[in-house]
Amino acid sequence: MSTTLIIVIAVVVVLDVLFIGGYLAVRRRSTDWSKHVAEADHALEAARAADRGWDRDLLDREARNALASRKPGWEFRDLHLVLVDDRPGVEEDRAHFVATGGDGEARVILARDERGNWHLESVA
Repeated sequence: MSTTLIIVIAVVVVLDVLFIGGYLAVRRRSTDWSKHVAEADHALEAARAADRGWDRDLLDREARNALASRKPGWEFRDLHLVLVDDRPGVEEDRAHFVATGGDGEARVILARDERGNWHLESVA
């Protein structure tokens, strides 16, 4: 075998490995949110039982309003509650949503104030 042929074969093998690795990484990133949603729904039920401020309709409305104000014109297909962070008291409570659309994803984090009202903490 010539040296050139060995180099060409090595380059082809390396490119194949990189392509397969990239493909697997992209598939792993396209998350199936159903597991996260189920966990968050369970946590939401527990939080609602302990504290009446966890109203799902109110949380969804606040998350949608946050997306409309921070990402005007961005259309999302689904809005998933993926994390309920219910800490003692209300000032440290957080609700994490993920909105998915044709242009990717956006994470919305809602927080509560000392009176128990929800407000936008961040959109990323």
